[in-house]
Amino acid sequence: MERHSNPGIFGRPLAEKSTLEEIRQRFDQDVERFSRLETGQQAIVDAPLVLELVAQCARRHLRAGNRILDLGCGAGNFTLRVLQEVNPLECHLVDLSRPMLDRAQARIRTTGVTNVTLHQKDLRHLDLESNSMDCILAGAVLHHLRDRDDWDSTFTELHRLLKPGGRLYVADLTIFDVPEVQELMWHRYGSYLESLGGAVYRDKVTAYVEKEDSPRSLPFQFKLLEHAGFSHYDVLHRNGLYSCYFAMK
Repeated sequence: MERHSNPGIFGRPLAEKSTLEEIRQRFDQDVERFSRLETGQQAIVDAPLVLELVAQCARRHLRAGNRILDLGCGAGNFTLRVLQEVNPLECHLVDLSRPMLDRAQARIRTTGVTNVTLHQKDLRHLDLESNSMDCILAGAVLHHLRDRDDWDSTFTELHRLLKPGGRLYVADLTIFDVPEVQELMWHRYGSYLESLGGAVYRDKVTAYVEKEDSPRSLPFQFKLLEHAGFSHYDVLHRNGLYSCYFAMK
């Protein structure tokens, strides 16, 4: 059931969420915070573990020279961690922020990889060949999708881009469709943030999540995977509002 198309997520209508330009401007100013491979992204629960799980899974199907597409790549943490397991790879990096892309490219080149292509674009409007990617990474980016059509068309596109047998890895903020469970998990997430930086940090993070993000539940996303034609999917990790899963074409 589509519960969130009209009121939005966390009570804010989707039409009042951040624009792409507002999101780009925020990330342009936040390159240093996203350039920490060892700790991942602090506000994301279990970020280091998720990096490890995705990299270890990718190692079991990727081969040197394969093509990888990193959506919302930020400063390149997910690709860098995968490259620690399989190197070299042909890397395609997508982000709205040019400073993020430039930092990701510079960091990736320190691993010896020179085949890096940058795409400063909205991930919904990529002009790439069908069946061209061995692996797609989507770390903390799909929560910027808005209405049902946005989500549906994006999952169809992800399936189109993957080669047969290719895999998609998603790590992101997810919600619970049952309101009282969502309320509990939102409260627990606030407590987690407060443990990191006090009430000020908690309020800062929750404010931009309310303003900027429109995440969906795992059941919602799994139905989209089935509709798009993915052959298999499963959860790699979940802790409260943060989930990591993979899907195979």
